[in-house]
Amino acid sequence: MAQGKFVYAGHAAKAARRPRAQAGWMSGGSSRKRRAALGRQAALLLAVQGMFAAAGALSGTFVPVYLWKASESFATIGWFTLAQHLASGCVFWLAGAWIKRRDMTIALRAGLVGSALFYLSVLLLGDAAGRWAAWLGALNGLAVGLFWLAFNVVYFEITEPASRDRFNGWAGLLSSLAGMIAPWLSGTFISMSGGARGYRIVFTVSLAIFAAAALLSFFLAKRRSEGTFDWAYGFGQLRERGNPWRAAVPALVAQGLREGVYLFLLGLLVYFATGRERSLGDYTFWTSLTALASFWLAGRLLRPRFRRAAMLLGAACVSGMTAILLWNTGYAALLAAGIGTALFMPLYVIPMTSAVFDLIGKSEESVERREELIVLRETGLVAGRALGLAIYLAVVARVHSTAALAWLLLAVGAAPLAGWLFIRRNLAG
Repeated sequence: MAQGKFVYAGHAAKAARRPRAQAGWMSGGSSRKRRAALGRQAALLLAVQGMFAAAGALSGTFVPVYLWKASESFATIGWFTLAQHLASGCVFWLAGAWIKRRDMTIALRAGLVGSALFYLSVLLLGDAAGRWAAWLGALNGLAVGLFWLAFNVVYFEITEPASRDRFNGWAGLLSSLAGMIAPWLSGTFISMSGGARGYRIVFTVSLAIFAAAALLSFFLAKRRSEGTFDWAYGFGQLRERGNPWRAAVPALVAQGLREGVYLFLLGLLVYFATGRERSLGDYTFWTSLTALASFWLAGRLLRPRFRRAAMLLGAACVSGMTAILLWNTGYAALLAAGIGTALFMPLYVIPMTSAVFDLIGKSEESVERREELIVLRETGLVAGRALGLAIYLAVVARVHSTAALAWLLLAVGAAPLAGWLFIRRNLAG
């Protein structure tokens, strides 16, 4: 996710051929205010990301519930999510070499079109979607992987260290705004429409938003990288003693471990507690409203020197919020845990994201190898998500109680603390 400007001393001609707003390892003599500004390309990228988030929140929040209704199987939902993460990881690995030689906005656009095709497939399959859950997950993962791979490379090129926290704050704010309004509208509409018809209409609207975002992406400047893709470069960082990526990658695995389970299981528990899609929409409204305010405030106030303390506070609070569910898994307890998590999550996510992308931009060599390092970053996240899903599938194969799921959430919910322990030396302050 980064955007910014860099100029290599002695390489003026080479730099002139690069996009003007690449993320720099050198900031030149520009003022602090100028370095922190977000330009037109950043605004366009944020708009595309906001539409992607809105379309995903409108329908993606309810896909696990839809699959549950079609299959009534915890395992089906787990396999859908696992296939999604594995396919996303494969795309990052394979497409990394492709975007090194081609216009990366094409990959961004392909991800948006692929997401539209995913919802079209769900619409066409109808009640049979449960039987095709793993394949649907793979299709969605391919689309999501293409989008985020291209997004992260473009983001890196149009931000710099001084503007990264601000961009991440805006990105989190837009995602939270989408997550607040879209699921609430969907849940209310699905409940009022009697179920199946409501799902069809909501999925169709998401398809249309993805298509509109793909059209908007044509206004992003074309971006090509130079050189060839080194398949072993990212993992070569892990073999070097003292290399900061040896701490960053385990931290990313810990982040992914939590995400792999939390991204779908909390919503399912809300639905189980109430039996109504509208309740899930209300839950996402209040948690996203909290996250919106928190991301806005964190994006304005966080500075690199505060990252270490802020991330520790965020990790500790986010990890502790899940303990509420050990005593009660009713709607009120789930809502309290969700709001508490949303309040403190920006303190964890923003420093983590900014610190990792600062590593990518720390030197001329790392900037040249940004695609390889972004693939390394996503490999760590996907490995963590897959591990979390494997743990989930092992648990639901033996027990089916909400109490067991609460203990699972508590176990994987402590992963942010491990993430902070790994990456703390890479954080300023």
